[in-house]
Amino acid sequence: MQALEKFQYDNKIARNFAYATIIWGIVGMLVGLWVALELVFPKTLNVQPFFSFGRLRPLHTNAIIFAFVGNGIFTGYYYSIQRLLKARMASDLLSRIHFWGWQFIILAAALTLPMGMTSGKEYAELEWPIDIAITIIWVVFGWNMFATILKRRVRHLYVAIWFYIATFITVAVLHIVNSLELPVSWFRSYSWYAGVQDALVQWWYGHNAVAFFLTTPYLGLMYYFLPKAANRPVYSYKLSIIHFWSLIFLYIWAGPHHLLYSALPNWAQSLGIVFSFMLLFPSWGGMINGLLTLRGAWDKVREDVVLKFMVVAVTAYGMATFEGPMLSLKTVNAISHFTDWTIAHVHVGGLGWNGMLTFGMLYWLIPRLFKTPLYSKKLANAHFWVATLGIIFYAVPLYIAGFTQAAMWNQFTPDGRLAYPQFVETVTYLKPFYATRAFGGSLFLFGALMMMYNLFMTVRKGKLVANEDAEAPALEKIYTGHTGEHWHRRIERKPIPLLMLSLIVILIGGIIEIVPTFLIKSNVPTIASVKPYTPLELQGRDIYRREGCYTCHSQMIRPFRSETERYGEYSKAGEFVYDHPFQWGSKRTGPDLAREGSLKIKKSDTWQFNHLDDPQAVTPGSLMPSYSFLLDAELDTASTVAKIRAMRKLGVPYAKGYENTANKDLTAQADLIRANLLKDSVRVKPNVEVLALIAYLQRLGTDIEKK
Repeated sequence: MQALEKFQYDNKIARNFAYATIIWGIVGMLVGLWVALELVFPKTLNVQPFFSFGRLRPLHTNAIIFAFVGNGIFTGYYYSIQRLLKARMASDLLSRIHFWGWQFIILAAALTLPMGMTSGKEYAELEWPIDIAITIIWVVFGWNMFATILKRRVRHLYVAIWFYIATFITVAVLHIVNSLELPVSWFRSYSWYAGVQDALVQWWYGHNAVAFFLTTPYLGLMYYFLPKAANRPVYSYKLSIIHFWSLIFLYIWAGPHHLLYSALPNWAQSLGIVFSFMLLFPSWGGMINGLLTLRGAWDKVREDVVLKFMVVAVTAYGMATFEGPMLSLKTVNAISHFTDWTIAHVHVGGLGWNGMLTFGMLYWLIPRLFKTPLYSKKLANAHFWVATLGIIFYAVPLYIAGFTQAAMWNQFTPDGRLAYPQFVETVTYLKPFYATRAFGGSLFLFGALMMMYNLFMTVRKGKLVANEDAEAPALEKIYTGHTGEHWHRRIERKPIPLLMLSLIVILIGGIIEIVPTFLIKSNVPTIASVKPYTPLELQGRDIYRREGCYTCHSQMIRPFRSETERYGEYSKAGEFVYDHPFQWGSKRTGPDLAREGSLKIKKSDTWQFNHLDDPQAVTPGSLMPSYSFLLDAELDTASTVAKIRAMRKLGVPYAKGYENTANKDLTAQADLIRANLLKDSVRVKPNVEVLALIAYLQRLGTDIEKK
């Protein structure tokens, strides 16, 4: 019999990430509630310029995904992996660098996003210096993890660790590929990709950020904490194997289902549909494996608040992963896309799966770290019911709102006209649903505050076991397996081959979908009439991106009669070849702007000026925040030279040396807009940002217009 080796687990790092999870979770939810209320009280709560909807919405999504969920992942990871490997983390220093580096990244995001420093790509808004910091800290995390795996005292890697490994390598690939950008200044850059190609890479990243940051690591946590809380083994080892490999292979293909009926080539859309639908099977396999782990323990579920949270979490995972494949079907997507249905779907996963599993994990973990019972089980039970009601009050109104939007947008009168020609008619009808959603969000936030108090009181009456004593036999140096051993055991014994095999599995789908879009020119047919933006329009587009206008407006007209009647000719791939980044959007809180400057849609420069100054005065019932600060904000013409040079490097055909005279053209175009405004007695300063934004809006849709 082998002698036992004595060692200690590092509980400090798990405690630190747990504290960060709670604090940043409250912050992220507060920002989310504020953003939700901005749609109910747009004139009151959109405090310009730093707290407008367009700037705060990316802050909310990043805070929840990377601050709340990210810290939640690392909390469970640092606690579970040490115990699964029977080894302390390889380096306490690397653990600390990971913790403080991750908090620095979150703080940088919290400061830069309200200041308008954004790449303009959903879920990847952080600018290039922060992207580099994320890469460095992610490598620190992975290095520490693999160094720990290599010094483990357990031969076979448990299923949770498979998911941790797949998360590490896939997130690294996604982040690096999607974050390729050309810096213009310290906090300004342009995506290396343009138009259709940028959209494909972005949603390959965006969908798989959900898959490999919000799902696979949490499945790892489920496979560890659910059996621990229930004191039961995982239902099926074989089902775990099928779940893992099929999930990571299929997930990576699903990104194009966010771009159905768009200018993306049909073959890529079809691949996204097929693989998205197949995702239903491994996803539900994982849900079944989780729920059946509780077989024989349902009496305990009724009594144990931790298991209540976890059961709701796994159920929400099942609901979201059933709905996702359904939303990828074209007939369903035609209804759901650009509506609040998608927002409801995302939050069933975010609040139900990630939120409830995090809460259950924290209620189980904190008392064990501090060696004391939970302060109040009654308060935890109250939190469970408040949070559950919060999810219901959040999601149900948005499901109804989504169906309502689709019905109103697509409704025609008997004589063939749009029944609701003004977009704002839909907006005003939905305000009660937005108010109810905000109420649901406030319930969920209140529940989180209850948890924070409960865990704070638990910590007060306990004492952290910073270095927990443990013992285990050393890993035998020679191991040849045993008769009847499952074939997958051979893979589990070899972490580096497991990592490389995971990498190969996830690269297959990405390469097949993305590479042809870049190499085969027919995927993005050029249109001769499409020209680069003028210097003033380019500056205006950067302002549009800075203010987060893409969070409420799309620039992608689908080939539906209702959309072509409302907005004009449907969008073509060749229209976007100079768009770095693309701005197709994913939600229509306001109308599509792809043809905003076309003859069918075009408003006067004065209308655009007044609308930016006071949207509600021009369009009663509008939810758009005021951008009156643009009327006085000086345009940064000093950056024009760098922007033109950067665009030329990216393939935009500006003449060599044009950057030296670009500001003359900028001034001339701005003077024309000022003259148009003066005709309507509107006096504007000569070099202000509103002129650039008007120029950009008036350009949209004009390149392919038949005069």
